[in-house]
Amino acid sequence: MGIGLLIVVITLVGGAVLSAQSSINGTISRSIGLLETVFFTFASGALVLAVLINFFGSGHLLDLLHAPKLQLSAVFLGFGYLFLSTFSVNMIGVTPANLTAIVGQIVAGFVIDAIGLFGTEVIHFSWQRGVSLVLMLAALLLIFSEKQDNPAAQL
Repeated sequence: MGIGLLIVVITLVGGAVLSAQSSINGTISRSIGLLETVFFTFASGALVLAVLINFFGSGHLLDLLHAPKLQLSAVFLGFGYLFLSTFSVNMIGVTPANLTAIVGQIVAGFVIDAIGLFGTEVIHFSWQRGVSLVLMLAALLLIFSEKQDNPAAQL
């Protein structure tokens, strides 16, 4: 298996894990609360990472104090994503919530690539990217147009 294919498989697994996390967080938030669920997720993740850093870290954690403030603000984006995904799963279901998030990520990715935002390499918007965006929006429309007795069908 080539490195490119391995990266794709690992990324697919990561996406599956995010879907599972969204579903589990949505379920637990109904019993302990939305903010409490987000806190529990971040706190337990911080504990796991503290152990991993202790054994496998590079020893440069305090260099965070010298990182640009804009880069450090990314922690708020992670909180926002987790909060909104946990909230939306309870409102519209796992599949619509995750697909909507993915489409948002792709659109943002196209913009970031096209202008080289945050110091990334510029990748111009192509007709292939345009077609893929139209297809993803069509998939989103199909998911939300399902005629079921759920809140997603009423959007």
